Amino acid sequence: MSMIQTGKLQLNSPNAAETTSSTATFTQVTFPSPFPDNSAVIVVPFVQTFNGAETPGLRIADVTTTGFKIRFNELVGGGRAISDGTHTYETVGWIASTV
Repeated sequence: MSMIQTGKLQLNSPNAAETTSSTATFTQVTFPSPFPDNSAVIVVPFVQTFNGAETPGLRIADVTTTGFKIRFNELVGGGRAISDGTHTYETVGWIASTV
């Protein structure tokens, strides 16, 4: 039986676009209730607002039964940033589910 949780947060990106696998600039999100131990959890985020002109790509990392990390990462191509990477606050909604 799948379990589903939802949430939203205000997210911005004051940092340059991340071009490595570092998660140091990500924001930690904690689920309202932990999923059962050893569950396989997926997270699907959606930008809910349009406050900045550049496209705010979303990156998710380190998904566990208790939460995940998220950040905006504006355009990156060929291993280099195409934009400055900074982005104003947007509302991001998310759905997390066991599979």
